Amino acid sequence: MMIQAHFGLTKLPFNEKDPQLLEQQQKILDMILIHAQQGGFCLILGEAGTGKSLIKEKLIQYDPKQVFTPVVNRTLHTYHNTLRILCEAFDVESSTRDSVCERALVDEAFKLHRSGKQIVPIIDDAHLMPADSLRKLRLLCEDFPRSHNLVLIGQPALLHTLSLSINQDVKNRITYSEELKKLIPDDIESFVRQQLETSGLGSHVFTPEAISLIARSSDGFLRTARNLSLNALVEAVRDQKRNVDIQHVNNALRQPHWRSDYDYR
Repeated sequence: MMIQAHFGLTKLPFNEKDPQLLEQQQKILDMILIHAQQGGFCLILGEAGTGKSLIKEKLIQYDPKQVFTPVVNRTLHTYHNTLRILCEAFDVESSTRDSVCERALVDEAFKLHRSGKQIVPIIDDAHLMPADSLRKLRLLCEDFPRSHNLVLIGQPALLHTLSLSINQDVKNRITYSEELKKLIPDDIESFVRQQLETSGLGSHVFTPEAISLIARSSDGFLRTARNLSLNALVEAVRDQKRNVDIQHVNNALRQPHWRSDYDYR
C-alpha cells in the first residue's frame, strides 16, 4: 500500500496473483490446455523462483466456465489427507473412508465433464509428495473422464523420482513435460519492464542502470527479480523519490540475505 500511495497506483506492481506471462511461460500454459482435451499428465519442472507459480496462477484464473482447476498445495500430507484437500477443492463432502472420498470425487468429475468443463487438477510442489501418494493419485485419475489433465508442478528432483522403476506407471502417463530454466539478463529486464507497465507505473520510473543491476543480480530467477524490484521501490519511497536509480537497488542489495549470495560494489 505504501508503494501504491506514493506513486498513485491502483495496482501493486509485481503482483503474483495477477501474473503477466513471458512468451515461454504462455507457451507452456497453452500446451497444458491443449493436452487437457486429450487426457494424461503434464509435468512442469523448474528450480524455485523460475516462474512455475506464475503459470499456476494463470491456469487457475483461466476461464472457469471452460476449465476447472482444483489445487493441492499442501503436498507433504499423506494420501488420506490429500483426498480431503481434493474433496474441498471439488466442493464435495469428505469422509473418514478413502473409498467414499474417491467415489465422490469421481462422481463430481463426471458431473463437471457432462457440463462441458475440462478438469485440470494441479499438484504444486509435487516433488515433496510421497511417491506412494502419487501412485495412488494416478489410480484415482484412471477413473476420471478421459479428457482430464493432472498437472504436476515441482523441482527437477521430481523427474528423478518418477524415473524409478516403481513409479513407471506414473511416468508412462505423462503426455507433456517442460522445464523452466533460469533466464538470461535480457529476459529479466523485459520481465521487469513488463510488470512496471502493467501496473501503470511505467518502465521509465526505473533508470536503465537500475534495471540492468536488477537483471544481473537476479541470477536468472523471476522471483528474485520481483523481490529486488519491490525492495528498490520501497527504498525510493523512503527516499521520497519518484524514480528508482542504481543507488536504491544497491541499498536493497546491502541487506544480509542478498549479501550472502553476491558481492556488490
